[in-house]
Amino acid sequence: MSEETKRRIQADRTSDQGPLCETLSKQLPGSELNTLLLQVFRERTRAANASDLLKRYRDNRFVKPSEVSALDLKRLELDVLEIADAHAFEPIQLSPAAPLGSCSVVATVDQNKVISALRGTELVADATNMLALHIGDGLKTGTLDNRSRRIRLSTTHRHMRAQQFHAPGMVPHFHTYCMVSSGVDQGSYSFEIPAFWEHIRVYRDIFDRLFHSPVSVEIQARQGYTDPEGLVRRLAEAGKTESVDVTVSLHSAKQNTAYYKGVRFTLVTEIQGNAYAIGDGGFVDWTQQLLGNKKQRLLISAIGLERLTPHYRR
Repeated sequence: MSEETKRRIQADRTSDQGPLCETLSKQLPGSELNTLLLQVFRERTRAANASDLLKRYRDNRFVKPSEVSALDLKRLELDVLEIADAHAFEPIQLSPAAPLGSCSVVATVDQNKVISALRGTELVADATNMLALHIGDGLKTGTLDNRSRRIRLSTTHRHMRAQQFHAPGMVPHFHTYCMVSSGVDQGSYSFEIPAFWEHIRVYRDIFDRLFHSPVSVEIQARQGYTDPEGLVRRLAEAGKTESVDVTVSLHSAKQNTAYYKGVRFTLVTEIQGNAYAIGDGGFVDWTQQLLGNKKQRLLISAIGLERLTPHYRR
């Protein structure tokens, strides 16, 4: 850390939180901030002992294990990914770390709901953001091409969220299955309609083969497209000829958030007489933002595996 950096921090020590925070977040180069924080955490750990460590484990809600059966969850993960692969959604293994701001920069997510870390990273809070970044980087470097054929990726991942979960047995980390489809706009919803129904087919097969349960789709219009209501109608009409064998219903938006663009859909299944809203998805503009190209299209979706695992048996 440079002497100039030390001088600026020393000058702000007796100031209120505003100037010091501004110095650290805006004036300090990222590499020097990282060096400073590494030194801070190293000194904190040097001052701790084994008893302190055990107390930290007991008091920290982020580090406790889940109550889910690890073997059943891993078997479910593998079966879900194999179904996705059979539908041409390539499974990839993501890193547990993401670039800092992966959710908050391109989407309407508060950074305080994400576990920020050092070295310009954060813990993955949403794997669809990481899949979008992977695609954006591939399109930028030329290792991926979505102009003539859609890019389809899938993954399972353990998400970590900072917000409080008050339900009994809930922990801040949970397992999900995620899919993304990437393409370009060629008019007449030529990306949106087939991409949407490709996702629904995968979920239909997952619930039919692994849980022997039906899945229904609730579609809501969202702002972000010129005619979102028209897009919803076209998606529903296409379902009549797609032979997907799922129930589709159209619903009014309860809140018109800026997260999804044009359409948001909710997946509902019934297992042993109980209905579960088990996942959702929709179109987002993340690759448009990443690449500065309004023609880019991206569909994301995910389901929670933690709640499904107790109902899964091979």
